[in-house]
Amino acid sequence: MAAPGLPLLRMTHAEIEITAGLVRDLLREQHPDLADLPVRLGARGWDNQLWRLGDDLAVRLPWQGRAADALLRNEHTWLPVLAPRLPLPVPVPQRLGEPSARFPRPWIVTTWVPGEPADRAPITRGAQAATSLAAFLTALHRPAPEQVTIGRDRGGPLADYSEGFARLLAAATELGLVPDPDAVRAVWDDAVAAPVWTGPPLWLHGDLHPANVLTSDGALCGVVDFGDLCAGDPAWDLAAAWSLLPDGAADRLHAAYRPSPDAATLRRARGCAVGRALSGILIGDAGVHGRPGGKPTWGPPAHAALRRLTTARR
Repeated sequence: MAAPGLPLLRMTHAEIEITAGLVRDLLREQHPDLADLPVRLGARGWDNQLWRLGDDLAVRLPWQGRAADALLRNEHTWLPVLAPRLPLPVPVPQRLGEPSARFPRPWIVTTWVPGEPADRAPITRGAQAATSLAAFLTALHRPAPEQVTIGRDRGGPLADYSEGFARLLAAATELGLVPDPDAVRAVWDDAVAAPVWTGPPLWLHGDLHPANVLTSDGALCGVVDFGDLCAGDPAWDLAAAWSLLPDGAADRLHAAYRPSPDAATLRRARGCAVGRALSGILIGDAGVHGRPGGKPTWGPPAHAALRRLTTARR
């Protein structure tokens, strides 16, 4: 079982070379009415690449990890159902591309959401962002249909992820990236000891870290990358308060969220957050320490989240 909500344990190099020419050829074959729109690179994510298509659309293609294929189809099926009730802009799937000789995986065309990823342009308007994110999660966290499952490495009881968490903590400690490993372990152990979620599995974004949230002028303006859309314990999404928001704003988010989270949910959210912070730190420092992959902009918000979680206890 992988660590909570963290792709570190499935790192690989990119398996498919994606170019503007390939994107244009795929469109010409399957969606020719879109093929003449300008194509330019938008972002290289962990499992997917995003290419701008004209002014209002984007093409999203999985470029590593076969698991991304099923997740993309899941997103294409369910996000159009959820999007109308969400109070922040999200990338709504418009077309589905099927595997072909040119590209052996499914891909999607979505609406384009403007803004800068929060790992590059951090949230500075904490009160606004806390209120906006609370409204977004309140709207999203409704009971999911039975056919929607717990995520691949998130959504379920934290005890199921303890082995993966231990590996993350050991790796970060060995590299000298964690000032106080005992404090980190204490947050996790407290979360695992908290009563488990007994409500119905709720819709979860599943991957609310800074690279998947957009900002404009320091304010929250959109949420992207629903590739890990799943069902489960809302604590997994509420954990984002410590990594996305400035100091002191986590309490505001949790106070504005409805229904108000109980103490056990907040304890579990802290555990989810500390696990995600460890992964972000390792991924962020990957280039420095010679690991494959690496996202340098993930390091600072992850270090900040770990500091918040280990220096102030609820």
